[in-house]
Amino acid sequence: MSNTVLVTGGAGYIGSHAVLALLQNGKNVVVLDNLSNSLRAALDHVENICGKRPVFVEGDIRDSALLDQVFSEHAIEAVFHFAGLKAVGESVREPEKYYDNNVAGTLTLLKTMNQHGVFNFVFSSSATVYGCPSEMPISEETKVERPTNPYGRTKLIIEDMLRDFSDADERWNIALLRYFNPIGAHESGLLGEHPQGIPNNLLPYISQVAIGTLKELKVFGNDHPTPDGTGIRDYIHVVDLVEGHLKALDFICEHKGLHTWNLGTGTGYSVIEIIDSFEQVTGQNIPYSFTERRAGDVAESWSNPAKAKVEMNWVASRTLEDMIRDTWRWQSNYPAGYASTPTPTH
Repeated sequence: MSNTVLVTGGAGYIGSHAVLALLQNGKNVVVLDNLSNSLRAALDHVENICGKRPVFVEGDIRDSALLDQVFSEHAIEAVFHFAGLKAVGESVREPEKYYDNNVAGTLTLLKTMNQHGVFNFVFSSSATVYGCPSEMPISEETKVERPTNPYGRTKLIIEDMLRDFSDADERWNIALLRYFNPIGAHESGLLGEHPQGIPNNLLPYISQVAIGTLKELKVFGNDHPTPDGTGIRDYIHVVDLVEGHLKALDFICEHKGLHTWNLGTGTGYSVIEIIDSFEQVTGQNIPYSFTERRAGDVAESWSNPAKAKVEMNWVASRTLEDMIRDTWRWQSNYPAGYASTPTPTH
């Protein structure tokens, strides 16, 4: 079992929760993050929760000299790779940025790992690799179609690249984790999602409307072929998600080769259902209006997570109410994210 883990993008939303989980499980952690969509303060909050702090290196996965230095100075035995751009709409407008950061950056990282003899790799992939899936729910056997946006295509290209690396060199032990929609926050209320600018994801947007930062929620499309016309997604608590990463690391350290798992709950909720649930759980009113669909969005997407249960003994245990309650606790404590002075809770 690997004892020192490099977490790229470790100051970001999912990355910081993974850093916390690793530290709580007795691992040594090195974080590499360029802070383009994250704040170093997240790691202060990690330390406040668990009393431990990761080594932090500010830098970019495309910087091969810096990567070489990190691997030379630390006895890294595994990598959790979260560093990547992830806004669907932006990827449609600026594909070059996404291919350079996500694909070229990952290749640079893999080459450095190879040079230093590190072959345990847990990759933050996405359900977007399934494109417009022909069946629901989506299992790992569902045919991978052409993703509907450049962000998703970068994830699929990286998956293909990792398969080729694995086929060419049996030393590689790789987990491809296809996320559905991570939401929620750590139950302490000290660690959560801190979007830069207007949020791209639904629950942070709803939370900022509830706290008064934003006036109303813009719902992208009410003409999808779904029961209420709004998009349906499988939402998973971020803490369940990162627990899946630790299970995946344990698995690949004992089972060689490349392994793919969906990380989701197996239940889909529409945008309207999320709004209604948020209002019920928090007592806040969420004004919203409909606007045009976003380029690259699919109508519905939810998982069949059975493979992860059978192979890794991993199940997402937290409910939608848990996800909303934890999100609202974080948002209430830190109205402006990590830039906030915390609001005392009673």
